[in-house]
Amino acid sequence: MNEPLEAVTGTSADGPVRATTTRVFLALAPPDEAKEELARVLRPAYAAYPRMRWNRIEDWHITLAFLGELPVTTVPPLMPPLARLAARQQPLRLALHGGGHFDERVWWTGVTGDLEGLHRLATDVRALVRECGVPFPDRPLRPHLTLARSRRGDHAATVEAAAGLAGFAGRSWDAGRLHLVGSNIGRGPGPIHYRDIASWAFLSGADGA
Repeated sequence: MNEPLEAVTGTSADGPVRATTTRVFLALAPPDEAKEELARVLRPAYAAYPRMRWNRIEDWHITLAFLGELPVTTVPPLMPPLARLAARQQPLRLALHGGGHFDERVWWTGVTGDLEGLHRLATDVRALVRECGVPFPDRPLRPHLTLARSRRGDHAATVEAAAGLAGFAGRSWDAGRLHLVGSNIGRGPGPIHYRDIASWAFLSGADGA
């Protein structure tokens, strides 16, 4: 469900905060069936590593382009060209697969399937955003879905958890929707939450989330 851009805010001790900027990224999202399948596999890890900072299942996503902190006024002009790009895009057949970690701190599951198409889509999305005059960090695409982060001084848990997921092979699914996502990071003491600002179906109308 899309959220008004103004809703991507947080709270303070004095009440709701009306943000002038929002942290934005473009992503694909697995369908509920794929997320539920992975969640079942992760149940032993939830119990074994309770101190890890787990991402909410509803926030699981595969980032295509991380745009960073943008003025809220910058975001609406991106929507029409992104909608047109999505309308020309064929769905991508993908699956979640295996596990790994970044710097012993971030635990993820990988992505397999039409990786060539995934990289091509990410390239197109990034080029379009730049054509719209929005600069952003140029980070290489490493397709993954972040599951959890370790707490300070407890990196061994991330390494162990990643090893335990090495044999995971999830069901295949069609990624059929492009998501423009905002987060409330830095806008209050609570956890990071992600919300769709907008999303657009690909050419066939398949829904990937």
